[in-house]
Amino acid sequence: MSQPQAPRPGKLFLSILSAKWELFQEELASMLQLRFGETDYISPFIPFTETDYYNRELGTPICRRILTFRPLVALDRLAEIKLLTNELETRFSRGTNRIFNLDPGLLTLERLVLASGKNFTHRIYIGRGIWADLTLVFVQGDWVDLPWTFPDYASEKLKAHLRAIRYDYYLQLKAENLL
Repeated sequence: MSQPQAPRPGKLFLSILSAKWELFQEELASMLQLRFGETDYISPFIPFTETDYYNRELGTPICRRILTFRPLVALDRLAEIKLLTNELETRFSRGTNRIFNLDPGLLTLERLVLASGKNFTHRIYIGRGIWADLTLVFVQGDWVDLPWTFPDYASEKLKAHLRAIRYDYYLQLKAENLL
């Protein structure tokens, strides 16, 4: 029989998509740091070209920025974090349109799980109207996409960032005696 135990905390991962960075970037960065702590990874702008799904709402050209935060996070906080990012999207909205899309997730040594407000066959309900989306798994030294992984997350340009983030997370776990 397995004995229940708390998992190691994860690295809070946040993907931001927008075509209007000048309208919010500094203010949002301050709000995120107040809620989640110091950022320890900020990617350069990454062109978002895999789909036009967000073009009508966010405008073009859309770029992504990935952030992670220094404080590690209990894995059972993912729904709470998603609700908070939804609140921030609404606060900055212009009428019915968002000016950015926030995709929070938790990165562990084994996987990247994103939060979603939408159900789908592979998503697990975690409470408060939020589902956990197993997006990528880490197998034999690299990120592996799954049949449902969004094309942008399956891309090498995103996986390169995720490899760097995972390595930094591993070093942080070692430094904090969590391995």
